[in-house]
Amino acid sequence: MTPFSWMVGLALLYLLLLAQKSSLARHVARGEARLPPSDGAGVAIAQPILSGDPRLAEVLGDNLRELPAARFLWLVDLDDAEAQRICNDLAVRHPETEIEISLHAQPPDGKNPKLWKLEAARAALAADTAEPIFLVLDDDTRMPGPTLAALLQALETHPLATSLPGYLDDGRFPSRLLAQFVDNNAALTYLPLLPFLPPLTINGMAYALRREKLDEMGGFAGMLRALTDDLAVAEAVLSKGGTIFQSARPHWVETTVRDGKHYRQLMHRWFLFALLLLRKQPIQIRSTIGLLHALPPLLLLALVIASAIHPSPAGLALLIATLALRGLGLASLQRAIYGRSLEAPATSILSELLQPFHLLHAVFRRRIVWRTRRYKVQDDRHFTAIE
Repeated sequence: MTPFSWMVGLALLYLLLLAQKSSLARHVARGEARLPPSDGAGVAIAQPILSGDPRLAEVLGDNLRELPAARFLWLVDLDDAEAQRICNDLAVRHPETEIEISLHAQPPDGKNPKLWKLEAARAALAADTAEPIFLVLDDDTRMPGPTLAALLQALETHPLATSLPGYLDDGRFPSRLLAQFVDNNAALTYLPLLPFLPPLTINGMAYALRREKLDEMGGFAGMLRALTDDLAVAEAVLSKGGTIFQSARPHWVETTVRDGKHYRQLMHRWFLFALLLLRKQPIQIRSTIGLLHALPPLLLLALVIASAIHPSPAGLALLIATLALRGLGLASLQRAIYGRSLEAPATSILSELLQPFHLLHAVFRRRIVWRTRRYKVQDDRHFTAIE
């Protein structure tokens, strides 16, 4: 076969996989009813909060305005004076909303700091039945009322429900690179397998549980040694015979990515967490996920490399056509899921080409940075803090 024939094969296989995943994702999204927005009534929203992101106050404030009937539980570190100041200021400015601010010491080594705070919040609510729904929301995440309504409806038949992340960047290149990774992959990762397989895990940025089901599980206490809190919660529900609902409705995430180093740290952590999940799956599921999600970036990278090694007008035209069809497909899917296109073409392509390198980084390096803390990871149940 000629080099151009190989390039045609790479392009066709890449576009076929993209089209198949997009079609399945659309099918799932079309099957989910659109509901009137919820104002948060009956929901206790637990948010572990750390300062450091310049948009923290803005994101927290937007949730207060979007969900004024919810009960907000803000879980702040005892030594985080800036987070305490931001939370206290917002509580004063929003007296109409129920806001409870609690301070927490650092957990013992080897225990998940997010789950440590969430268990304290759950325990504090144990004797209180005013809000039957427990919603976990990261401090950089906005929860739209229509998405919360979808989660609340799902909890009528499932003990656990989660929504789909959409990233909003701040215009800076590292932030846009991260946003393109999420926005181009979220729907294609979480939705296509749902007609064939139940969800394996959840998106830890936003998920909801019924309070009585969470209490029946023993809360988060049995998960404290888990590094990947989202996987631990999903496994706890599934081990009790429960089911997970994955909504196609979005929640919005805004993380300020300071520079290239910060971007690498975030991507490294996410890819390492994904590997920890895959290690626990049967070989059939690992193979399927590898085919659908790991192979396409490799195909695109191989096509770009082949175009550079064997330059020709036909090869260049093929590459341009492949990238154009890719961009049109992603933009169309995003309009169906998020209501608008989020694709930035050049950054989007670069983000996908970098994925194989992020995967290699996660395979060979087991030290992660999580906000202000560093951890050495053995597996998802064994990790130690590094000074």
